Amino acid sequence: MNGAQDLGGMQSFGPVRPERDEPRFHADWEQRVFAITIAMGASGKWNIDMSRAARESLPPAQYLASSYYEIWFAGLKKMLIATGLATEEEIEAGMSKAPPLTPLTPLTPLTVQRVLTASQVPAALLRGNPVNRTASGPARFAVGDIVCARQMHPLTHTRLPRYCRGRRGRIIALHGAHVFPDTNAIGQGEQPQWLYTVCFEAAELWGVNTTASSVCIDCWEPYLDRTSAGG
Repeated sequence: MNGAQDLGGMQSFGPVRPERDEPRFHADWEQRVFAITIAMGASGKWNIDMSRAARESLPPAQYLASSYYEIWFAGLKKMLIATGLATEEEIEAGMSKAPPLTPLTPLTPLTVQRVLTASQVPAALLRGNPVNRTASGPARFAVGDIVCARQMHPLTHTRLPRYCRGRRGRIIALHGAHVFPDTNAIGQGEQPQWLYTVCFEAAELWGVNTTASSVCIDCWEPYLDRTSAGG
C-alpha cells in the first residue's frame, strides 16, 4: 500500500530536526501505549507485519497529524476491534464488557488464547522474536549483481519504498532468508524469502539535483528483477 508513512524523497515536509538527548518517552501515556501494544502482541491474534499494516493504513490526514505513539495507539485499536478482542464501545468507555482471559502458563497450548502476565515479561523480552528462516531454495541474486526494484503498487502491505520502485541498484549484502512481510501482513503465512541490501545511487532515485550520494535499502527477493547489466 502507498501509505502516508512512505515519505522518502518527498518535498515540503520541512527538515528533520533530531532532538538532542531525546528521551525514550515524552509522556507517561506513551509508555502505556508501548507496553500495551507489546503485551497484546503476545495474544497471538496478529503478527508484527499485521501491526505495521494497521498503522500504515490510517487515513493520511490522521497519520500525518499524529505523533509516533498516537499512531501506535490508533493501530492497536484497529487490531483489537478487527480480531474481536474489544469493541469500539469498550475502548471508548475504557472498560471491558467481557470476562478476563485465562493467563498463559507453560503448559498452555498455543491454540488457546494467551495472556502475557507481568511475571512473564522479562523472559519474553529476552527471547525476542527472530524472523530469520530456512530458505526454500537458492538465492536468485549475488553480491555485485545489478538489479531493478519492481514497479509495483500493491493494495496491501509492502516494505518496498515507493521512491526506489523501477530504479536500478547494486546488491552489496545477502542476509539469508527472512519472513516475507507482504504475505505475513495479510494472513498468508511467512513464506520466507531471501533478503538483500541494495545500494541505489541518489541520482538514480531523485535526479542530479539531489544533495545525497547513495541510499541502501533492504529488499526481499520478490521486490527485485535482474537487469541486463546484472548478467
